[in-house]
Amino acid sequence: MAGRFFLGLCESAVLPGIIFYLSTFYRRHELASRLSIIYSFSSIANAFSGLLAFGVFQIEHSVLHGWQILFLLEGSLTIVVAVCAFLFLPRDIQSAGFLTEEEKQYAQYRVETDSSAAQGGTFEFRDAIKVFRSPVTFAWLFEELCIGVPLNSINNWFPQIIQAMGKSTVQTNLYTVAPNIWGAVILLVFAFSSDHYRVRSAFLVVAIAATLIGFVVYGAIDITKDIGVGYFACFLMTTGASASSVLTSTWYNNNTPNENRRVVISAVGIPLANAAGLISTNIFRPKDAPKYLPALGITAGFGGLAIVVVVGITTFMVFDNRRRDKKQGVTLKYNDVPTADLREGPSNPNFRWMF
Repeated sequence: MAGRFFLGLCESAVLPGIIFYLSTFYRRHELASRLSIIYSFSSIANAFSGLLAFGVFQIEHSVLHGWQILFLLEGSLTIVVAVCAFLFLPRDIQSAGFLTEEEKQYAQYRVETDSSAAQGGTFEFRDAIKVFRSPVTFAWLFEELCIGVPLNSINNWFPQIIQAMGKSTVQTNLYTVAPNIWGAVILLVFAFSSDHYRVRSAFLVVAIAATLIGFVVYGAIDITKDIGVGYFACFLMTTGASASSVLTSTWYNNNTPNENRRVVISAVGIPLANAAGLISTNIFRPKDAPKYLPALGITAGFGGLAIVVVVGITTFMVFDNRRRDKKQGVTLKYNDVPTADLREGPSNPNFRWMF
């Protein structure tokens, strides 16, 4: 238990840190695609961890148990990557040794034009918590919780979902590979398309809906007879699980030019999505095995609720942008005003929502 506690404690800061870090180097319409690459490698890692587990558990006559060998292999690789990240990743644009002075100035200009209000300052807690003055913040956080349930259900219970189709433990490890790889590929498609068209909410709704439909289809069929349909539903589940997380994180970072506040909303939002694992853990009850029908219904319900929240946030943004245009007598888009001038976010009359 102590090991799991410290593992969770350390891991909880990784994704918020990565998201904030990337947002200090890339413009708003470049963030989702970069973040999706990180998430897609996570999905690929999930896929190949199944293959790795399959191989490790074939080892016989070892002093260590299979799970111990697996933990040693994966843990050692994580430590190596952490050391490399510490040694080679620059703190910010100005400390990037691989850039010339001219390139640093241009990179700084890009970010302050369409990402951050300012860079390189110290963290100010009083300024940071002002992000909670906006009702939209709480809507985003609630959405994070909602999409976290399907995501954690897949991350934690996908092998059991596969196994319910009559697969052995060995077959289960193999059958999880293809849906996870599909999830990684379609994540890149969603994110790059979202960046290309500079649209967040529409792609987000489609991603969540795909996962929702996957859980509904799986719950509606006889999985012992309709194995092909059940496996297809597994692909639908992974279609939008990671994509919805990436697009949501990108969405609220895009609309938070103040870096202090961006740190806080990411630091609260991502752990909140992870905390949804408490819900998924408690709804997949042993007595409901092997199909876990109540859990599938609850998970789909949270997906549906997330869609309602996304549509609600988007509707507010559309009307609020129109209200601001009418009040100022000018039509502005989200990127018409440099983010360097938008430190106060929605409190600034020139601010426009990106959705």
